[in-house]
Amino acid sequence: MTLFFISVAILIVGYFTYGVLVDRVFKPDAARKTPAYAQTDGVDFVPMSWPNIFLIELLNIAGLGPIFGALAGALWGPVAFLWIVFGCLFGGAVHDYFSGMLSMRNRGASVSELTGFYLGPVMKNIMRVFSVVLLILVGTVFMTGPAKLLAAITPAALDFKFWLIVVLIYYFLRRCSRSTSSSAASTRSSA
Repeated sequence: MTLFFISVAILIVGYFTYGVLVDRVFKPDAARKTPAYAQTDGVDFVPMSWPNIFLIELLNIAGLGPIFGALAGALWGPVAFLWIVFGCLFGGAVHDYFSGMLSMRNRGASVSELTGFYLGPVMKNIMRVFSVVLLILVGTVFMTGPAKLLAAITPAALDFKFWLIVVLIYYFLRRCSRSTSSSAASTRSSA
């Protein structure tokens, strides 16, 4: 339990020290409109409330972390807390912040487009292929991970295939509801 509180303290100290340093290096401009407001189109660029943005960022950076983090802790001991903390601090948080800031400063461009802008068309296409492969791998992990965990804790009749189908159905229903709500919002804003 002591290591848990040490980890939380490191996250808090990191936020107020390393986070301030990163912010100072990137110099965000509060007056600059984000692409969601500057280029609102109801599809790729949609203004959202800060609670929704926070939830999306939490899900993006956490992913299966809360599930696999607990398993890693059980497998490798309490030192996993520190590994997760330093990974979040120096890897995940900084990566997400810099990627977002670079995209914002380049009219909401994707990582592939940014790579092409700074490194040329060949690297842009390499990054596109890499992004598709990475998205397939991440999508696979985000579907099979929960399905395997649920299959392990439920009766044998509810096997991996059953839970994989449930996860896929949930994913598609969630996507459809988001598409419907964002198109309705864009219709209201254009009216």
